[in-house]
Amino acid sequence: MNRRIVLASSSPWRREILARAGIPFTVRAPGIDESPRPGESAPALAERLSIAKAKAVAESPANDAAGRDALVIGCDQVAECRGQLIGKPRDHAHAVAQLQSASGATVTLHSGIALYDAATAAVQSAVEVFTVEFRRLDRDLIERYLRAEQPYQCCGSLKAEGRGIALLRRLHGDDPNALIGLPMIRLVDMLNNAGVDVV
Repeated sequence: MNRRIVLASSSPWRREILARAGIPFTVRAPGIDESPRPGESAPALAERLSIAKAKAVAESPANDAAGRDALVIGCDQVAECRGQLIGKPRDHAHAVAQLQSASGATVTLHSGIALYDAATAAVQSAVEVFTVEFRRLDRDLIERYLRAEQPYQCCGSLKAEGRGIALLRRLHGDDPNALIGLPMIRLVDMLNNAGVDVV
């Protein structure tokens, strides 16, 4: 692998997914405003933020010379439930409210992925959709789950790779990694298009 790869994310779960795939990479936090624009749809927001994160890291004045021709991975996840956009919870009370709203409902996760070539400014981007159907959740179950997992950095307060799986009845999507916010099947295609063989 002859290109430097940078993951523009502060998520430890995304780092873990990428590391398991055996892809050498470094990490930089993008530090961008993630607020939705008025009327912006969930998939549009996820894709826009993925691209913005990758570009922010690639174009940062702090970026060293070795990183100016890097391939930068940006990703973002936006959930949608009952017609409302759902992000990370602000605090415990907000997490409780998110899970109460999701009880018995289907939540659609829009996982944006972007690969920005810092050498050419070429961008590849996509949004992978994954749906999760929640069980009926009572307040006691929600409180036990939140105490055990403390998923306050997770979109929709769902940490499905941990005890959050007990909250769900059904999962549907093409890439299980999209559930955690890093669609690896799409990313492998993008890296291959950029001349990087993952295996």
